[in-house]
Amino acid sequence: MRPIGPVLTLDLSVRVDRFALDLQWEGAVGVLGLFGPSGSGKTTVLEVIAGLRHPTRGRVVLGSHVLIDTAARTAIPPRLRGIGYAPQDAALFPHLSVRRNVLYGEGRAVHAPLDAVLAMLEVEALIDRDVAGLSGGERQRIALARALLSGPSLLLLDEPLSAVDVARRRRILTRLIAWLHETGLPAVHVSRDASELESADHTLVLGD
Repeated sequence: MRPIGPVLTLDLSVRVDRFALDLQWEGAVGVLGLFGPSGSGKTTVLEVIAGLRHPTRGRVVLGSHVLIDTAARTAIPPRLRGIGYAPQDAALFPHLSVRRNVLYGEGRAVHAPLDAVLAMLEVEALIDRDVAGLSGGERQRIALARALLSGPSLLLLDEPLSAVDVARRRRILTRLIAWLHETGLPAVHVSRDASELESADHTLVLGD
């Protein structure tokens, strides 16, 4: 039986120029999928949860922790939210080695040892490389390893393996989702490929 994750409350309104996003959802989070076409607001939702974007109005609560409540003028700084974020652009620190990128932020309780994470993401051979020599797909996997090893209370996955070849992406996602369910680490997984969200406990469809 899968561990039951904390309750996540999302009650958001975001207005940017002509773009308008309204989202209301609440439920126990195992793996929550966000599905929809480009421009539907998937990344915007993750940025609000992470504290990288301020909603026009809204409330985000994870378990007993209020991350943002515009009515109460409450907003926890991103660095204090305990969230691991693996964005599409895989923003690594260029002045740090791969190993130091992966271990950056380590200090909170980790959910998996380094060797297990490296093997799951198939990046063992990259650990002693320089960041400058990595491909786009390799950068994404290193960014994902960094997010996992930061000991997050919630993992945000924004198409984290979009630059990885299809066969490897499917292998890694299968292992990753199984590991998330096994450990009980809650995650929000964004994808434009519905097949990648088949193992999600719930999937929200953004459109129009």
